[in-house]
Amino acid sequence: MRENKEGSKTFKRKYAKGRDYFISFMILLCLFVIPVSAFAEAVKIPSIQSVNLELRSAVLVEPVTGQVLLSINADQAYAPASMTKMMTGYIIADKVKKGAISWNDVVTVKENASQTIGSRAYLALGETHTVQELFTAMLVHSANDAAVALAEYVSGSEQQFVTVMNEEAKRLGMEKSYYINVSGLDLTDMPLPFRPQEQGENVMSAMDVATLVKSIIQDHPEMLAVTSMPSYQFRASDREPFVNTNWMLESNKDSQYKKYAYEGLDGLKTGFTDSAGYCFASTAERDGMRLISVVMGTKSMSKRFTETKKVLDYGFDHFELKQVVAAKSTPKGMEMVPVKSGTKTEVPVLTEQAVSFLVPKGSDASQLSYQTNFVPQELTAPFAAGAKAGTITYTYEIEGMDMIQEKTVNVVAADEVEKASWVRLLFRSIWEVVSGLF
Repeated sequence: MRENKEGSKTFKRKYAKGRDYFISFMILLCLFVIPVSAFAEAVKIPSIQSVNLELRSAVLVEPVTGQVLLSINADQAYAPASMTKMMTGYIIADKVKKGAISWNDVVTVKENASQTIGSRAYLALGETHTVQELFTAMLVHSANDAAVALAEYVSGSEQQFVTVMNEEAKRLGMEKSYYINVSGLDLTDMPLPFRPQEQGENVMSAMDVATLVKSIIQDHPEMLAVTSMPSYQFRASDREPFVNTNWMLESNKDSQYKKYAYEGLDGLKTGFTDSAGYCFASTAERDGMRLISVVMGTKSMSKRFTETKKVLDYGFDHFELKQVVAAKSTPKGMEMVPVKSGTKTEVPVLTEQAVSFLVPKGSDASQLSYQTNFVPQELTAPFAAGAKAGTITYTYEIEGMDMIQEKTVNVVAADEVEKASWVRLLFRSIWEVVSGLF
C-alpha cells in the first residue's frame, strides 16, 4: 500500500513536470509562430480578380524592373483613341532633340488640320503657331487638329508621318500596334480627301501603350512635364484656357476635379471614341517607385479614372522597390579582375549602377537572395578609372510574382592603371616562368 502511494506521488510529480514543459514549449511556439504568420500576411498578394475592374483591358507595369503587376487582356489590340497622340508627341519630341526642328519653329495650318473634327483647338486655314504651342495643345487639350498640323509640318503630309509612327512602333517592340492617323480618330471621322487608301483603324494593346509610356519617361521626360499641366492658355484672345482632360493629376487636388486627384500622378493621356470607349494611360510616383497604368474600354468618362485608381492602388498598396546592390559597390566574390600589361596585375572593380528588385510590400531586403553571373572583359593598360571590366547579371525570383526579374549592370575599374614598361613586363614574365617551375 505504501509503495502504491509513493508510486502515485512520483507519477504526479512527473506529470506536473511534463505538463510544465509542455506549456513552456507551447508558449515558445506561439512566440515564434505569430511573427512568422504576421510576416506571411504582410507579403501576401491579393488576386487580380479582387480588384474588380470594369473595362476591356488593363495593365500595370513597374518600369525599372519591367515587372507586370496586373494584366487583363493586355496583349489584345483595341482602338486606342487619343492615346495615339503619345506616339505623335514622342516623334515630335525626338525630332526636336535631334535638331531636325525647333520648339520655336512657326507652323502654318493647312487644309487637313483645319478640317479635322473632334477635340480640337479650332485651327483656321493659314493660322500660325509655334511647334511648342501646338505640341502643348495636342497633349493637354487632346487637340486633333494640332496633331495633324505638327505631322504635316514635320513630314509634309499626315500619311508620311504615319509611316514613321508605324516604323517607330516596331523599333520599340510594340507588336500589336498599327496607326492610320496621328490623332486617334476612326477612319470615317477623318476629312475625306486625306483618308488613307488602305482599309484599317488605329489599334494598340494595353501592353504596347505601357511600352510607349515607358519610352516617353526614359527618352522624353519633357512630355511628362507638358501632360502634367492642369490647363493651358493657347491663344491670348481665347476667353478661357484649355483644361487638361486628365482629371487625376495630383495638382487637381484643389480644383473642381479634386475627388479624382491622385497622389503622385503626373501624366499622361486620355482618349475616347465610340469604338474605343474611354481610355487612360497614366503614370504616378510614390516613395521612389513609379508605376505605369493603362485602362482601355471603360463605359464612362469618370469610370476610366475610378478604374485607374483601383489599378494604381493595387500596385502601391502591395509592392515596393528594394535596392539589393548600391551603385559603386564591390560585387561579392569578384573584388579584383586581372590586368594585362599594367603597372598592376589586377584592379578592384565596382558596380556602375544600383540594382533594385520589385518585391511584395513588407519583404525584408536583408533576406532577399539572388544569383549572379559575371562576364569578365579583358583589361589592357593603360586605362582610366571607370573603364568597363565586364558585366554582372543579378537574377531574382520570388513566389507570387509572375516573372523572373533580371538586371545586368556594368562592372568598372575602381582605379586608373598605367601601362608597365617593357623592362617591368620582361621581369614579370621571367618570374612567372620561374614560379611555375616550383
